[in-house]
Amino acid sequence: MTLPLLAGRRVLVTRAMRQAGKLSEGLHALGAVPVEVPVLEIRPPGDLEPLDAALHQLSSYHWLILTSANTVRVLTERAAVLGVSFDSLSSVGIAVVGEATATEARKSGFSVTLVPESYVAESLVQALTKGISGKRVLLARAAVARDIIPDSLRAAGAELDVVDAYRTVLPDAAPEQLRKALADGSVDAATFTSSSTAIHLAEAAHRAGIDFPLPNVPAISIGPITSQTLVDLGWAPTTEAAPSDIPGLIAAVVRVLAAQ
Repeated sequence: MTLPLLAGRRVLVTRAMRQAGKLSEGLHALGAVPVEVPVLEIRPPGDLEPLDAALHQLSSYHWLILTSANTVRVLTERAAVLGVSFDSLSSVGIAVVGEATATEARKSGFSVTLVPESYVAESLVQALTKGISGKRVLLARAAVARDIIPDSLRAAGAELDVVDAYRTVLPDAAPEQLRKALADGSVDAATFTSSSTAIHLAEAAHRAGIDFPLPNVPAISIGPITSQTLVDLGWAPTTEAAPSDIPGLIAAVVRVLAAQ
């Protein structure tokens, strides 16, 4: 009998609790043991007024940029609270970063106009900047995010509004969960789906009194921005997903662990 590719290999999953399923299920299907330590918790921004004002005037924009599935969910939930409908957005272009965001946007009733070939901000900017001069653009994103999109679109002449849709924090339980997970056995790899997961795992390890980077554990990154954050934290990734999505990340885990 042939054993599954990742039979018994313990893989650290750092995604937010509500998002871990697809990654954990994919790893489990290959025989791995997903070790879930959610290091992100999604919370409302410090001030909801800018987001609410933008939602009330969505139809006045030429483009709406959605940078993550989290952004889509937050906008959908907040719009429901405010009684705002997305039905009147037929004239608004919807640009998203990545197929996962596109899928979530379509489920929420958005008609997605643009998905760049590469699932990073730079690719979205490249696709948008031509003809964006003088257009009103709304960028909804996490409270702490890179400035590549706003800087580039403003330089191209866009009339850009940026609103915080949510913020991410380290869950209170994460340090103890990490301590327990590592006490139960070593992990064979650690996966990172965003820069925030890398930064927050480092904080959880610090609070738990655990060495960071995790000794002799390969870090596997979903994309170039996450990889750079890991490098900045002193944990250069062993490999990077291609494409930068969950199936690509699972394939990257297979590449690393099947070779060991």
